[in-house]
Amino acid sequence: MKDWTISHHQRVGGFIWPLFVIMGLMGGAGCAGAPPTPTKIIYESGRNQVWLEKDPESTTSDHPANLSPEEIGTLLRGVRSWESRNVIHRLFSGEAEKTRAFRNEEITFLAPALSKALAQASPDDRVYFHLSHATEQGDEESTSGWLSIRQDALVLALSEVHDRHGPQPDISKYDRQMPNVPERSSAFEVIFEPEEYLIKVKSGGKLFAPDQREELYIKYREALSALPRVPGLEPRLTNTP
Repeated sequence: MKDWTISHHQRVGGFIWPLFVIMGLMGGAGCAGAPPTPTKIIYESGRNQVWLEKDPESTTSDHPANLSPEEIGTLLRGVRSWESRNVIHRLFSGEAEKTRAFRNEEITFLAPALSKALAQASPDDRVYFHLSHATEQGDEESTSGWLSIRQDALVLALSEVHDRHGPQPDISKYDRQMPNVPERSSAFEVIFEPEEYLIKVKSGGKLFAPDQREELYIKYREALSALPRVPGLEPRLTNTP
């Protein structure tokens, strides 16, 4: 049950491609759009962040929205991700294993913060989040994206899922000289399970940039009425503004 749209890695071929290249070279140098900036910080601790930002794609989201941490945690548990592999890679290595995009400890932190953010969001806002922690190997592992409620759908966009990087300067006890460069491809795919509650998956990204964005459109009301809830996610935020 997938409704894929053209992504940054699935572009038009043939004679149209050179035209895109020329247009990109002409406009890319001076037309790179600035990333959204926070309008209100909901939670920030180290490089773990949740904030509100203006949504460049919608001004009519159904915000503020009341979803409890328990409900958000239930939905996050249904998100799966896996490495994106081409035909040759699958031939030699097989299909990539699906894993949960949000681990239990990540949901415990994230669900209360997202619940609070949605309750304070305006119709032209979306909720940005960034999760980060240091691994035993000395890398930084990060997951980031944004969340919004639009009509009958919960839209969850992910730009990275458990990506490995060299540590950022503010991650203590690690070598400050290590570059912040991904050590492996960040190309991934996502799905929501059970898929009967998934409306569509929309892939996107900038044409001449390696970034990726996967958007899940989820029938969240129907999913919440059928799925078992995740308990123990009361808000425990202590350093919010």
